[in-house]
Amino acid sequence: MVRGLGELESTIMDRMWARRRPASVREVLEELRLERDIAYTTVMTVMDKLHTKGLLKRRPVGRAYVYEPVASKEAYTADLMRSALAGSGNQAATLVHFLERLTPEETIALEAALQVFPPKGRPPQV
Repeated sequence: MVRGLGELESTIMDRMWARRRPASVREVLEELRLERDIAYTTVMTVMDKLHTKGLLKRRPVGRAYVYEPVASKEAYTADLMRSALAGSGNQAATLVHFLERLTPEETIALEAALQVFPPKGRPPQV
């Protein structure tokens, strides 16, 4: 089951997704310090936990690691959505409630996504 992220985990992952390149703990720390007072060890611990959770991969560079996301933010979000649906107990009812709550913009995005990737068993519409 995919779990949601805590506040600092989410902030760090958003930074990592936005970078689109590997980053060291120090680089992420410098960005975070523009908005808050935070310790190096705190950022290092959270990035290590994100690595342990499988959200960041890392490789050694000198005496430190550089990290990068394992998947895109969109792929992570899709995994969260699938996990929530799988754990709902009644997938059909959950989907109905989800669809009821879509904004007009979200409805348009859903329709566009279904044009690109139709439900299994249906040919794409041209």
